[in-house]
Amino acid sequence: MARRLKRPASDWLLLFLCAFEVSGFGLVAFYDGFSPLALLLCGLMPVLLVAQVLGLGRLFPHMDQQTLIIGNFLCALGLILLCRLRPDKALRQFFFYLIGVGCILAMTFFVAKARNKRALRWPVMLLAVVATGALIGLINGVGVAYFGVPSLIFTLGTNSVVRGMIYILSDGRTVENFGGSLASYGNLTLFAEITLYYALAIVMVAVAHIVLTKTRKGKYFIAVGDNAGGANLVGISVTGTKLLAYVLCGVFAGLGGFVFASKYGQVMTVAGNGYEMTAIAACVLGGISLSGGLGNMVGAAIGAVIMSSISRLLVFIGLPSTYDNTITGIMLIVIVVVDALTQRRSIEMARRKRLLSRTAETAAEGECHQA
Repeated sequence: MARRLKRPASDWLLLFLCAFEVSGFGLVAFYDGFSPLALLLCGLMPVLLVAQVLGLGRLFPHMDQQTLIIGNFLCALGLILLCRLRPDKALRQFFFYLIGVGCILAMTFFVAKARNKRALRWPVMLLAVVATGALIGLINGVGVAYFGVPSLIFTLGTNSVVRGMIYILSDGRTVENFGGSLASYGNLTLFAEITLYYALAIVMVAVAHIVLTKTRKGKYFIAVGDNAGGANLVGISVTGTKLLAYVLCGVFAGLGGFVFASKYGQVMTVAGNGYEMTAIAACVLGGISLSGGLGNMVGAAIGAVIMSSISRLLVFIGLPSTYDNTITGIMLIVIVVVDALTQRRSIEMARRKRLLSRTAETAAEGECHQA
């Protein structure tokens, strides 16, 4: 007799979760009144789960599917409870879940195409980069704006997760074969030594500066960064503004990675390490306050040019480029300390002015009473 093959444990988990989702959302849909949202999720959630498992399983045969299934189980459990207790919140959470699933399936498609055709067309890569950056920015925005997690802690945690995903997806190897057209755009010179991407960067800085300083929506970002409580009092959506800021930040970070890949024609797993500190130093050097509300795009762009010129300056004066990170760290510490001292002094001066004005008003009232 032929031996019966044992079904993997992940298959049993998948069957169990599909049954759990169908029964759970089905009960919520018809228990104590009809819920159209729960009935919709009863049909969609198992389909989305199977699509994730099959897509990622085909692309990464050695992937631990049990972790993916357990993660979906927790998402399904939370949605079932929300459908029963807070249906208005359940729709919003399902929207975020759908975005995550869509990005997973899109990543599966793009990576599969890259493996089959050896190279992706640059418009497809650009679309994938923008979508991935927006998703990461959305995750950061939800964590900071909705849950109130300190931005530094949450973004550093997200950075670690993304770094880990890079190692997993690339198997620790350098990614190449971006296509000849992308490499040609990366080194295309318009005039003198101004490349295409330098020209686009100048245009983007100019547009962003105009939006932030001349439009009402742009001024919301400055108002929220300066005084979130005051902005909320005048009717500005603080949470929505922060969320949009993080999404835009993710998109621009993704575009920066796209430019990096097109310029060098390959991406190593360690590419971009330490760039976050350089970016912070460039912004503060350009006059942007770490507490928010001060600074402009032109100053940040000038700071970025200065910070990116450090390695060339080291070569010019005869020092090895290994001093780059050390000098960047020293500059960041000095700039942050100076920024903190400047803010403390401005706060003290404002406090003295208020005290002097109150003293003058009190003295004037006393003279009036004596008269």
